[in-house]
Amino acid sequence: MTKIQKQQTIEYLTQEFKATQTLIVCDYKGTNVKKLEELRNSARKFDAKVQVIKNTLARIALKESHYPDLDIQDTNIFIWGSDQIALSKVVVKFAETNENTFAIKVGSFDNEKVDKQHIISISKLPSKEELIGMLLSVWTAPARYFVTGLDNLRKQKEQN
Repeated sequence: MTKIQKQQTIEYLTQEFKATQTLIVCDYKGTNVKKLEELRNSARKFDAKVQVIKNTLARIALKESHYPDLDIQDTNIFIWGSDQIALSKVVVKFAETNENTFAIKVGSFDNEKVDKQHIISISKLPSKEELIGMLLSVWTAPARYFVTGLDNLRKQKEQN
């Protein structure tokens, strides 16, 4: 990789990292290309990006993007996007199905360094769609109970 290519890569990554609030770093040693492509495809559904980046280039881009020090070492794959919950779910699910070759290391949510346990905890939260469904259910409950009460009143009057 030439010096110009490295500079272009750093500029690209800096822009990408500045535009997102969620970044997860994982160890992919031993994971084959087919499996990594599955990870990319599942992340793409949530408008997330997955890329293997040289550690030195990643450190520079993260520093320029004002991310906390993530202590990047060994083989790393970077996954970033805007939805913390969806991204965490994708990464944790992939890590569970490929536990011998893929491991979650560290992440950054809203410029705060988070550990593996935090990422796993976030993955257990309901998704945005599930939360909206729960909220709609709560909002429609009074109307549903009112209609049920009116129907029961109608049935009671019909019996008399």
